[in-house]
Amino acid sequence: MFEKLSYLMLQEYWWLLVAVLAALFVFMTFVQGGQTLLYTLGKTEDERDLIVNALGMKWELGFTSLVMFGGALFAAFPLFYATTFGGAYFVWMAILFCFIIQAVAYEYRKKPHNVFGARTYEIFLFINGSLGIILIGIALGTLYTGGNFIINDMHLSHWTKPTYGLEGAFNWFNVAFGFMLFFLARIQAALYFINAIDEKPVTDRAKTVLKYETWIFLILFAYVVGSILTMSGYNYDPASKVVNLESFKFLHNLTAMPWIALMIIVGALSLLWGIASDLWFKSTRGIWFSGIGTILVVIGLFLILGYNHTVFYPSLADMQSSLTIENSSGSRYTLIAMSYVSLLVPFVLAYIFWAWRAMNRTKITIDEVRNDAHHY
Repeated sequence: MFEKLSYLMLQEYWWLLVAVLAALFVFMTFVQGGQTLLYTLGKTEDERDLIVNALGMKWELGFTSLVMFGGALFAAFPLFYATTFGGAYFVWMAILFCFIIQAVAYEYRKKPHNVFGARTYEIFLFINGSLGIILIGIALGTLYTGGNFIINDMHLSHWTKPTYGLEGAFNWFNVAFGFMLFFLARIQAALYFINAIDEKPVTDRAKTVLKYETWIFLILFAYVVGSILTMSGYNYDPASKVVNLESFKFLHNLTAMPWIALMIIVGALSLLWGIASDLWFKSTRGIWFSGIGTILVVIGLFLILGYNHTVFYPSLADMQSSLTIENSSGSRYTLIAMSYVSLLVPFVLAYIFWAWRAMNRTKITIDEVRNDAHHY
């Protein structure tokens, strides 16, 4: 089946898979967003236990989507994986640290004889939900703004800045991208709590978060999308592979592929409807609309990065070292072999959906958490 596809079609297929997995992970960051709302929504210890356990049912699903995303990049685009994870070393190590302490926090927060106290692990959860997500947003922002790397004729890369990726935090677009993800995670966490928790004081506070922080997110979203549509990007000649600067490159991609523009518009509207339905129409299912909307928008933003002969990771040190889906992918044999493995992805997604429905069949209550001797 996959043997009949051209090399470029295989590369585009895998970029689509990477986009879908990235979108799923961005949706699942509502877990991190909820961790930053622990003391905003939980005014008593019982309420905080309720919030942590509502999130605890989902944090492993989010981690699964992150691992799948990283695995897809490693399998399909190894040169990109090696360049960014090996070059922007400090950024990715900081992100890894943030996710390590998340796992530790859920495991030990309520363990008997906890010498550090629950508050220490709640700080860990806040660090993961704030710094971790903002840094991921900054790293994703560099796909548009570029990194300081050079790739030689042997396909070996090296970083040209001693800050090894931390310099991305000094770019306004990257920072705005990071904070946009941060507030999106908090908004979706509020929607999730309204859907999953049966405790009116907590859900009322969640609606207050939606009321005020939606505007912050929309301002950041408008800035990020507006910047993408007006910024210069990099294209490459499909024959010679020479990279060139192109004004309004991403806007041109949307006009060349209007179905992606439609996907982003529908996704944005779905996200807004999810917020509005819970805030003004007494619904508790806004998380599903916002989740679908988030997934559609993120897929669209990834596709305009990789399709239409676009450079998806520009080099600020040497334009011709920039990475595309063609020059950074694995061999045709590798892509074909891994494409058959990718047929398992729908089963993983189905498992995530099934597990979600099973855990949220009934709303979680304070009494349920109190009576669970093994709660988080």
